[in-house]
Amino acid sequence: MFERYFPSAYAKSVFHIDYKRLYALGIRGIIFDIDNTLVHHGDDATEEIISLFREITTCGLKCVLLSDNSESRVSPFAEKVGSPYVFDAGKPDPSGYEKAVSLLGTGKDETISIGDQMFVDIVGANRFGVPSILVHYVKLPGLRWPGFKRIAERCLLVVFRLSGAGRNRYASAIKESVMADKSKRVLFCEMNPFFYVISQKKNIMVRHIKNLISREKQAKDMDTEPFPCLISSHSSHLIKRGKGIDPVTQHNKAHNIRLACRSINGLIIHPGETFSFWIRVGDTTVRRGYREGRVLINGRLTTGLGGGLCNLANTINRAVLLSPLTVTEFHRHSDALAPDEGERLPLSTGTSVNYNYIDYRFRNDTPQDMQLLVWCDDDNLYSEVRSRKEFKYSYGLSEEDHHFTKEGDKYYRVSRVYRDTYDRESGKLIKHKLLYNNHSEVFFDPEQIPKELIR
Repeated sequence: MFERYFPSAYAKSVFHIDYKRLYALGIRGIIFDIDNTLVHHGDDATEEIISLFREITTCGLKCVLLSDNSESRVSPFAEKVGSPYVFDAGKPDPSGYEKAVSLLGTGKDETISIGDQMFVDIVGANRFGVPSILVHYVKLPGLRWPGFKRIAERCLLVVFRLSGAGRNRYASAIKESVMADKSKRVLFCEMNPFFYVISQKKNIMVRHIKNLISREKQAKDMDTEPFPCLISSHSSHLIKRGKGIDPVTQHNKAHNIRLACRSINGLIIHPGETFSFWIRVGDTTVRRGYREGRVLINGRLTTGLGGGLCNLANTINRAVLLSPLTVTEFHRHSDALAPDEGERLPLSTGTSVNYNYIDYRFRNDTPQDMQLLVWCDDDNLYSEVRSRKEFKYSYGLSEEDHHFTKEGDKYYRVSRVYRDTYDRESGKLIKHKLLYNNHSEVFFDPEQIPKELIR
């Protein structure tokens, strides 16, 4: 019910945003609000703001100003920062955003909007369909009463943080401090294992509350008889073998996956319904038969109860991305946990799930029922998305500039992953959309990286 007010991320100011990171995430254009976002209402462009715009352009990003103010206010400001502009925008009407994107010459998936008002800047960006960053408004020293609208926005910001809506790829572009090196900041959950458990329990409780108040309609009907039309499929190996891979945790992983498949196989997702991985699977307890498998916690490979279910979530995600279903919640971990087996497949791993707050969800926005099948044989895990009738479009995943690079004493897999939409009848490519810029730490022996792929 609050999603239309939610930004993609929140920052303390425009100076707390990593613009190089935005470029790495595929952003090429930025729509900036002016008053109370860049400067206090009515103020001229400061030297800090002018310098910031220079820094942004050196990152390869283009900027445009989008303001509800008159041209006499906007034009002098735009001249000082060297930016095109749209005045009398009428936000949150999306028409102003359309003009801004036209001036930038970028696509919606390459553009992000930055502003200080949830009810204006963020709602407008959401209506137009571009991601957004909410920044704390620039206020005068000594101001005590911000007004009723700002108080309402503060309340919505609390809901935004508790909901976990800000846990997406754009959150990685937010700096906690302008001066501090974020990589050196120790999170509460990283201080010791006890604090990690406290943090985990808190997150689980928050997600339970969110599920209770959510208006999402969860898929629950089951039918294991396959629907006639195969829309997409994916398979993966249950057991990974190689140097440094523990066979015991691998076999436990296979056991855990088989157990979880029973709760998912044959699920019918009616139009408008949502699939939630954890609502279907439930808690991974010893009582329910789960075993210790390999998990990734705070950037370290270790063991944990129910370990290996990320493999199941990723196998489902691969099939879903090749279908008309809409992914609504997705979390990433490294897709370089083990060497590639055979031909390289984009997104062969990398989906992260952790009961119950790191979930994987998708929604059926099509007009017909969809069916999800997941099952295992001795060596492999399979997933299929099926329907009763064919669709007009088909989908594929492609990867560009795939290679490995050494940064300091660590290696990383680097690539750009795209989702491609084709006309089923003609085979013509309709859309080539960037899903994400991959930058995954390698967790296997670097000696196993093909030398020709290292740059």
